[in-house]
Amino acid sequence: MSIESAGFEGALISLSLIVAIGAQNAFVIRQGLSDRHVFLVCTICAFSDATLISLGVFGFGEIISNSENLSGLIKWFAISFLVVYSMLRFKAAYAGNVLDIGDEEVIVSAKKTAIITLGFTWLNPHVYLDTTVLLGTASLQFQGDEKIAFAIGAVASSFLFFYSLGFGARRLAPFLKTEKAWKIIDLLIGVVMLWIAWSIYTN
Repeated sequence: MSIESAGFEGALISLSLIVAIGAQNAFVIRQGLSDRHVFLVCTICAFSDATLISLGVFGFGEIISNSENLSGLIKWFAISFLVVYSMLRFKAAYAGNVLDIGDEEVIVSAKKTAIITLGFTWLNPHVYLDTTVLLGTASLQFQGDEKIAFAIGAVASSFLFFYSLGFGARRLAPFLKTEKAWKIIDLLIGVVMLWIAWSIYTN
């Protein structure tokens, strides 16, 4: 696989993992709609993700790659999780799902906003599974420059997503409030999750 392909795969996997409905994304959108501390919130989310992705690819990934038994165990755990996760996304698409972004107008200081953002990011167990375990496991198929490209692609995707979500919230809000939009998003995420699981299995 080429360096460009590795980078693209990292970006696609990262984006598919973070775009799903969640409290962190709802918070970023609320800040964007209120136009308060948007850059601060997006920066904290993006750099936190970059840190966790790096730990996953170059830390967790390296550790499990040195243990055949642990590598096999984590590999099948990741595949199982991704398959179940994709089924949940398909179920959400069938049932209909809408991101609750709220309409409340509460003025909060930059310091308190930063603390809340850090809480949404670092106190969420799901973020460790996504960035550290799943991305770390997906990176096992790459070595050297390809692994670096994979990590860069994943980090770049995260930065692009959060800043686009925060600063584009006002334009995205009508779209994100529709059930049809989330049906499409959930279906796409489900398909990508199955593709990631297959990629991990075949490599």
